Amino acid sequence: MSDNPFARLERYRPESADDGVNPPISDSATFAFPKASLLKGAFQDDAPGCYLYSRAGNATTQLLAGALAALEGTEAALATASGMGAIATTLMQLAGAGGEIIASRTIYGGTWALLANLLPRFGIETVFVDTNDTEAVRAAVTDATAAIYCETLSNPVLRAPDIPALARVADAADAALVVDNTFAPGLVEPRRLGADIVVHSLTKFINGASDGVAGAVCAGEAFIASLSDVNDGTAMLLGPVLDPLRAQSVYKNLGTLGVRMQRHGANARFLADRLEEAGLAPVYPGLASHPDHERFTGWLTPGYGHGGMLTLDAGSEEAAGDLAERMQAAGVGFLAVSLGYHRTLFSPSGSSTSSEIPADVQAASGLTPGLIRFSVGLDADIQATWERLAGCLAGAGLL
Repeated sequence: MSDNPFARLERYRPESADDGVNPPISDSATFAFPKASLLKGAFQDDAPGCYLYSRAGNATTQLLAGALAALEGTEAALATASGMGAIATTLMQLAGAGGEIIASRTIYGGTWALLANLLPRFGIETVFVDTNDTEAVRAAVTDATAAIYCETLSNPVLRAPDIPALARVADAADAALVVDNTFAPGLVEPRRLGADIVVHSLTKFINGASDGVAGAVCAGEAFIASLSDVNDGTAMLLGPVLDPLRAQSVYKNLGTLGVRMQRHGANARFLADRLEEAGLAPVYPGLASHPDHERFTGWLTPGYGHGGMLTLDAGSEEAAGDLAERMQAAGVGFLAVSLGYHRTLFSPSGSSTSSEIPADVQAASGLTPGLIRFSVGLDADIQATWERLAGCLAGAGLL
């Protein structure tokens, strides 16, 4: 029996109250108790199977969480209102005042701002390092290190740190390895590679429709329970609650995740190959020219490709903007942030989704002003897309 992530999703079928193929939505903020003793027990985490209040849990959000745990191969999961909600509650649960986090210097701009600008206000400091340099990570560890944080594929420069090596460093330091797997859901299983906690922006590939915002934390039962503790759980007390209507929508879209990831990957590989053949230098983990190609390929779920993300350097911020405008006008896709949509999305990262990161830090991480990040869509005729893209590149003087 196959045990790849997408097969586990197919087998995840909790009982439905009405036997519908789509489970009913629990559209309740609060829940009635037949006995006062059960109500008291719910507050003391001593009433299993009881829902109390939807900030603490809801049958529909729990349904989604169970599916995500199946996808990531973890004991449990928690669905949140956004990817940043998942990241913030996780890191603030792990590190308190006086604690330290070691983080990749090439990460999503919002995460960078959380670590560099907000968490220090609560006494939590972050050391940013090149997480592709395991020895640099090891050298950064101190007695205060509570967590090591990286992305499966770094946003936006698409490097793949050695997750098993980082896991060994984290274990030796008695710290948690937290991996953001937003770019590679089902393609890579960070938990199998040694990660303790996996976070997601469900907004992206997992939902796939760009119609809602959501996030998730996938981990062991004890950590997920700690997030919802009524006394000191960050998810409970900060309240990043996912609405059950959106949870049901994301849950239903999970059913097509496998076929979508296959098509995203096939189309991205096609465009990456054409760009490379044309003498340009795309960055795509499926290309042998990618510095982490061999490592990343060894982690992949067979048959689902290398993902839908690629980058191309147009040479300058102005040239990137010009090319992006040409591509939108030609119907290649949309000049828009985010990713995982059925149409191709592209944006100059340095001036958009990584704009929180200072220019010198961007440069040190390999993020150039002209870099365009592509989330390649599900185009039925990818050859026609390439022809439109090639025309835009020619018009911009890049081809």
